[in-house]
Amino acid sequence: MDRPADYSSKGSRATDAVGGDLTVLGIETSCDETAASVVRLSPDGEAAVLSSVVHSQIDDHAAYGGVVPEIAARSHVEMIDGVVRRAMGEAGLDYGALDGVAATAGPGLVGGVMVGLSFGKAVALARDLPLVAVNHLEGHAVSARLGARVDYPFLLLLVSGGHCQLLEVRGVGDMTRLGTTIDDAAGEAFDKIAKALGLGYPGGPALEKLAATGDGARFDLPRALLGRKDCDFSFSGLKTAASRLAQACETEQDRADLADAVQTAIARQLSERSDRALKAYAERHDHRLFVVAGGVAANRTVRATLEATAAARGFAFLAPPLAYCTDNAAMIALAGAERLQKGLTSDIDTAARPRWPLDEQSALADPVHPPGRKGAKA
Repeated sequence: MDRPADYSSKGSRATDAVGGDLTVLGIETSCDETAASVVRLSPDGEAAVLSSVVHSQIDDHAAYGGVVPEIAARSHVEMIDGVVRRAMGEAGLDYGALDGVAATAGPGLVGGVMVGLSFGKAVALARDLPLVAVNHLEGHAVSARLGARVDYPFLLLLVSGGHCQLLEVRGVGDMTRLGTTIDDAAGEAFDKIAKALGLGYPGGPALEKLAATGDGARFDLPRALLGRKDCDFSFSGLKTAASRLAQACETEQDRADLADAVQTAIARQLSERSDRALKAYAERHDHRLFVVAGGVAANRTVRATLEATAAARGFAFLAPPLAYCTDNAAMIALAGAERLQKGLTSDIDTAARPRWPLDEQSALADPVHPPGRKGAKA
């Protein structure tokens, strides 16, 4: 198993900065976006995004219908220096104005993660700055705090191309998993069904656009895990059934109707599991806030369905601004700044991790998938 990122209070720059504003450079390279951002965090928890630069690799991977890890890693190597330089320029700062460097250390495509983490280490060493190795999922967990004042604790649905889980979030490094996918993530189902329908990459936005002209009532898609009363998800059966139906679609209207049925089915399952989690969370907390983060949170149907679910349980609903739903470095900078605010930094030899659950204790004690040589799955 990969050695976890070690957080400690070592390093004078880290402890000296605690108590005042913290300005942190964030770097994100876990998948197919090379991103850098500068975020300033005030002592009372208010975050200001000074810059956020994202270089997308969509054109590089479009011909393959998905992300090719080797192509992604090479692109990160080529783009990282320019993206960071642009983020610093747009923030109007030089490296001397930084209090720390935060870089995604996992989970993700490990070749890409290594590029951003290595660049972050280089900046930290060259400028004598504290390094904070950030869990990419923790970045998504705090991303709602980039657009609004959000107090802990809250219930989080993290729903993206690679992850789908419900978490009780009490702060950075303090989260409990309530439910997770036992097979595919919702975003993966969107993308693979879109591919079966002959749509472009990325498939999720293309399927949403097609679904706008469809009538999903024509198709009866399977509903997963109906006999279980937990908060886990499953999208593999839906993905298989929809992909087979896609092969029989003869007209553009057939495809639109199926796209609408798929979108509705995914939103329904997310709503059903979230409703269970909301009910359980309300029994333990008076502060009732439901946060939805990750790339799938940008889907308007999903967002509207979940907002209605939260309202029915008496919860306030919050999703990050659309720019911070998909992968970005502002969320990594914020997560790093919140750790730095607590005096927590990472060792310079921290390793990149292809797997890194937010609630590692639950992932190891009650694994959805048996842990392998790369560690417990997120």
